[in-house]
Amino acid sequence: MSKLYVIPTPIGNLEDITFRALRIMKEVDELLCEDTRTTAKLLTHFEISKKTSAFHLHNEHKILNKIVQQLKAGATLGLVSDAGTPGISDPGFLLIRECIREGIEVECLPGAVAFIPALVKSGIPCDRFVFEGFLPPKKGRQTKLKEFAESEKTVVLYESPHKLLKTLEQLKEFCEENRQISVSRELTKKFEETVNGTIMEVLEHFNENTVKGEYVIVIAGK
Repeated sequence: MSKLYVIPTPIGNLEDITFRALRIMKEVDELLCEDTRTTAKLLTHFEISKKTSAFHLHNEHKILNKIVQQLKAGATLGLVSDAGTPGISDPGFLLIRECIREGIEVECLPGAVAFIPALVKSGIPCDRFVFEGFLPPKKGRQTKLKEFAESEKTVVLYESPHKLLKTLEQLKEFCEENRQISVSRELTKKFEETVNGTIMEVLEHFNENTVKGEYVIVIAGK
């Protein structure tokens, strides 16, 4: 029976893979990968031999119909990103939506996603929050940041190392001085780090220390 499995993979620590994820990766006919080389390392580590093909931001529109036809013909496929849960700031949404439209069963396994541990360990209220993913690179960026400054809900976003300081500077510009934030990097890895404090305190920390790795920023509501 055809089915698309959405399979989360570890965001750093390989021990965070689930037994179920390993079983499904062995059972599916093929794995659709954000980067086949990255997935190959994971499969090799767990001694899994499986056919893989590329499914990423730059080819998903082009090959979407082909994959849907495979599924309609009875294939079982697994969708993985380089790290975390596909569809969360990674390719996956288009394929999942098309499968639903075509009546193809989709099953999403629970598993790793970077923003949840960052949010929980921030000490900032997480009963009401909004996840924003990555900010727009240029157009609309300041508009978004102004929205965050006025939000009464906790805001969670991802940021790259080369834009972290710029984002913190802009938050300082739009938010009140005592706004609490939490910035985490290298989650689940050996050098995991979380810095809590006011925007100014966190900005001073990263101005004085090396900015390296992918970041999750948690911003307290107004």
